[in-house]
Amino acid sequence: MPEWLNIVVRSIVSLAYLFILTKLIGKRQLSQMTVFDYIAGITVGDIAAFTATNMDGPMLHGFIALTIFALFPVAMGLLAVKSKKVRDIVDGKGTVLIKHGKILEDNLKKERMSTDELLEQLRLKNAFQVSNVEFAVMEPNGAVSVLLKSQNEPLTPKHMGFTVSPTTEPQTVIMDGNIMQESLATIGLNNGWLLAELEKLGVSLDNVFLGQVDSNAELYVDLYDDVIKVPEPQTLKLTYFTLKKCQADIELFALSTKDQAAKMLFSTSAERLQRVIDRVTPLMTR
Repeated sequence: MPEWLNIVVRSIVSLAYLFILTKLIGKRQLSQMTVFDYIAGITVGDIAAFTATNMDGPMLHGFIALTIFALFPVAMGLLAVKSKKVRDIVDGKGTVLIKHGKILEDNLKKERMSTDELLEQLRLKNAFQVSNVEFAVMEPNGAVSVLLKSQNEPLTPKHMGFTVSPTTEPQTVIMDGNIMQESLATIGLNNGWLLAELEKLGVSLDNVFLGQVDSNAELYVDLYDDVIKVPEPQTLKLTYFTLKKCQADIELFALSTKDQAAKMLFSTSAERLQRVIDRVTPLMTR
């Protein structure tokens, strides 16, 4: 066998084996890699390249070394799951950088982080003022987690005492101008409904790059032609305001009539409709 062909075969075999080992190691982003992962990754790449180009030694020796270095992080990860001490050694511990709005300078020096770098990490978390931060910690993977003080946290429905219904994953029903039949059937809709919604928006199917339906059965579309502005769905909001108007009209009828029986009927109906509105408000106003 010619030497160049031997290198091609060895390279393909090494890449295939390296792919299998990578699948065994699992998915992990670069920022989440431990020291052992980083060392093993570099070494495995060097061994794979050396195994492919070294014509003197057998490939089996290279595969043995690849297996040891690739499975070592897996073994350490399994031990880390079962042991807190091993986890502290392998993954490390978090370092508190800010506590009660006060920067801990000694911990900054320990992590070799400058003030500018700290402020940059805070800005990435939408914290532009240190005094607004209750707690900040550098995680073992190098990311900085930030907890704002309670008075500086974004307002949520829970703070306002509102109960909102849970949301579900939107379904992609149109992709590249084609209807995704399976996704459409998953949410209990059909082609007729979809085409009718597109007609309401005034767009054609072949001009839709992406179409998604949310948990409220409202269709959002992104068009190939970015110049065309598609109006946002308003069905739920219009229904909500229609119910509010009906309830207000019934209350007005109750106030304007002099017939006691009619007044009682209108008042009771207004109260019932208000209870219905209170129940559906979380569904229609999110």
